[in-house]
Amino acid sequence: MSILSYFKASFARKKARRVFQQYGTRIDTFQLANNEKIEFANWLNPLLKPKVITQHEVDFFRKYITEGSLAIDIGANIGDLTVAMAIAAGGSGKVLALDPNPHVFRVLQENAKLNKGKANIVPLQFAAADQDVDFYYASSEASMSNGGLITDLNDNRHGKYKLKESIKGKHLGNYLEQEYQDWLPKLSLIKIDTEGLDYFVLTTLEKILEKYHPVIIAEIFLEIPASMRNDIFDLLKKHGYTLLNAGLLETDKPMVTRPVNTKEEMPKVGQTENIIAYKA
Repeated sequence: MSILSYFKASFARKKARRVFQQYGTRIDTFQLANNEKIEFANWLNPLLKPKVITQHEVDFFRKYITEGSLAIDIGANIGDLTVAMAIAAGGSGKVLALDPNPHVFRVLQENAKLNKGKANIVPLQFAAADQDVDFYYASSEASMSNGGLITDLNDNRHGKYKLKESIKGKHLGNYLEQEYQDWLPKLSLIKIDTEGLDYFVLTTLEKILEKYHPVIIAEIFLEIPASMRNDIFDLLKKHGYTLLNAGLLETDKPMVTRPVNTKEEMPKVGQTENIIAYKA
């Protein structure tokens, strides 16, 4: 990179943090094993590093997602892990990809249209919630690449930049039982990354956990209080799950996990780590 390119990129990042604008996408192609080529729409937001789809990621999800099964990605963002999940499920499977942010959802929709016959992604623009309710989306930067949900536009916990249009929240368990009842017996994995709302999402899924016992991968956000971390532990244990701490869930590297047998072994407040829960 030349010094001119460096300063141009730096200016673009600073502008993206302060001034909203739409960014396009670039279709990248990644070659996996057996010369399989996978396309991915990277968002040209200067605050984001381009995403890469790797064989290692696909192999990670194949540990938990069987071909032809259903998987759910809650908080899918632009869909980089969604695509890896969908390749693991294959063209005969299905991945429901939820994200309420309209700006990343536009890119997620584009990714859902790629890799036909190899991946089957259904993009859903609503927030998984414990009741049907309206939210707003807030971010610490103007590009809206990452942030969280609020119910009051005066709430600045996720930042001062806010979308004025409300975002639908739906009771996820009810939605799945109404719209995907035929697929639920094939449910293999639920990935949850909701910036601290994971417990409330899990409460809507208790009937599904008890009946179909999918593997759960849940991000334990750094700001989740200790009491809610304990609630997540209790809920999963109540349904017979074994818990592992998977750290930052770097799916493109060999996974190192450690058992979580007690509440004291849950990720600590101030740390963002991922829990993998499975029912033996």
